[in-house]
Amino acid sequence: MRERENTYREKALKLFPHVCGRCGREFSGKQLKELTVHHRDHNHDNNPPDGSNWELLCIYCHDNEHGRLEVAESYDQSSASTGSSSSDFSHQPFAALEELLKKK
Repeated sequence: MRERENTYREKALKLFPHVCGRCGREFSGKQLKELTVHHRDHNHDNNPPDGSNWELLCIYCHDNEHGRLEVAESYDQSSASTGSSSSDFSHQPFAALEELLKKK
């Protein structure tokens, strides 16, 4: 796996400017190791030679991207397992607000 990663990383670094695709931070020299290759479709085996499935992200933005995916997946699983959707919420925190305002 490490060999595969080094191969597509080297290709991506040759294809794209050394800039994070999210925060816009530029990388050079020793800092270049903080620039990672993100697979847009999250499939590390999908490495087209034109780099169309890659984007360069700094380690912080890359972690954020994968964290967002994990959160989205957990919401999908919890709503699927409970059979609920966002329209099933019954709590209405401001339901009595009009009555409270009338009393003042």
